[in-house]
Amino acid sequence: MKKLKNNLLFLLYTIILGMIVGSIIWAFLRLMNLGIEFLWEFVPSQINFPLYTLCVCTAGGLLIGVWKRKFGDYPEELNVVLGKVKKTNRYPYHNVFSTLGSALFPLLIGASVGPEAGLTGVIAGLCTWVGDKLKLYLKEVDELTKIGLSATLGTIFRSPMFGFLEPIESDRETVLPKTSKIVLYFTAILSSFGIFILLNKLTGVSTGIESLSAGKIDFERYLYAIPLTLIGIAAGYIYFIFKKLTFTINQKLKRFTIIRATAGGLLLGISGTFLPLTMFSGEHQIAEVTETAKTIGAVMLLVIAVTKLLLTNICIDTGLKGGHFFPVIFCGIAIGCSMSMLFGIDAAFSAAVVTTALIGHTLKKPVATVLLLMIVFPPRFIPIMLFAAIAAKFIATPKILLTTEE
Repeated sequence: MKKLKNNLLFLLYTIILGMIVGSIIWAFLRLMNLGIEFLWEFVPSQINFPLYTLCVCTAGGLLIGVWKRKFGDYPEELNVVLGKVKKTNRYPYHNVFSTLGSALFPLLIGASVGPEAGLTGVIAGLCTWVGDKLKLYLKEVDELTKIGLSATLGTIFRSPMFGFLEPIESDRETVLPKTSKIVLYFTAILSSFGIFILLNKLTGVSTGIESLSAGKIDFERYLYAIPLTLIGIAAGYIYFIFKKLTFTINQKLKRFTIIRATAGGLLLGISGTFLPLTMFSGEHQIAEVTETAKTIGAVMLLVIAVTKLLLTNICIDTGLKGGHFFPVIFCGIAIGCSMSMLFGIDAAFSAAVVTTALIGHTLKKPVATVLLLMIVFPPRFIPIMLFAAIAAKFIATPKILLTTEE
């Protein structure tokens, strides 16, 4: 009877935790969007200054460098956060509030990164703190931080199944939690996602990426999946080449925090001045790319995608930190739209295969990759996306291109 009572009490705590996680994510993204609207829509509408982008990004990089010099080089990348939580069931929470600032500022100045890295670190720390407090009353709280991370990923990417599977899918062996713990995971994920959607509805805010629609595709067109998969994998190689390059430079200049961040802001400003679509996470620019792909042109789409792959790594390694998922998804879709024009095939189909191969090659988790991209592409593409993701996983990345973080 006592065990049942404790289980029900823990289930209640998990529901509350999920609602708190969803509310934090909503508030963070809302604050981020308001800040971006002010900096990049309201202020430019009041002044006419050709070098506005360059000045804002450079000044922003300088301020971020000063902030990091004082509070530390946070947020940590998503794979680092997941690795620490998987190993110890904990994440440090002494610097939660400074990490919030470190996660928010790069997004405000238009860095080519997503919010997931910063938010997972913050919420992992808060969940660990809650777990420490609950240990006074409940003994079975070791998984609380992992549950909070799953709820965070499921909500940020609007994919509950991705939130559950991404942290546990592995290159070697995927170990599912016990049935009772799976119930807790999904309880937290769904309560987090539910409160996030509710808050968006109540405030009239968009819920994120719109799904791409596709026309009818003849059977022979599906054969294009093979070259498109290879193109996506090639883009993955380019991503790792850029990552290795920026990581190596960062290691040599690691102690020059302010200079690195200012240089990152300067490069972001230069890129944004000439190629505005290379800025920001790319989540809200996907619709623009797909709708105006023919106007932009196949060659320019490739230039934008490759530049953004480089810029994302520059931002992360110079201190303008964040996640890489949304920018890489954007790049995959841009390359896919470019290939659709060159091959004369459906844009959504081309983008689905290229993006899946690109994400699959960088993530090396085929099922999680497909679950993540189901928010963008039609369900009927799932079989062909699985093919691309599995192929991308088993075509190995040369060890020389991998950093010590992989």
